[in-house]
Amino acid sequence: MKKAEFIQAVAEKANLSKKDTQKALDATLEAISEALVAGKSVSFIGFGTFSSTLRAARKARVPGTDKIVDVPATKAVKFKVGKKLKDAVAGK
Repeated sequence: MKKAEFIQAVAEKANLSKKDTQKALDATLEAISEALVAGKSVSFIGFGTFSSTLRAARKARVPGTDKIVDVPATKAVKFKVGKKLKDAVAGK
């Protein structure tokens, strides 16, 4: 599902205009991004939790050449699925 299709689906479920739904979605995504940049996590009970983590620097082997390269430390986004969503996807 692409963003436009998602906006259409949410607008229909919430009985809102597509324009208002897009504004709300954009604001929600911006707030989540800002929280993750600040090192905070964002939890939606039953849905899941977004958080950021620091991946340590490491060495990796390039499969084609067997050359060893240094991979620098980096920040990454994690998502831990909530029980309600996990059960819904599993069909329970």
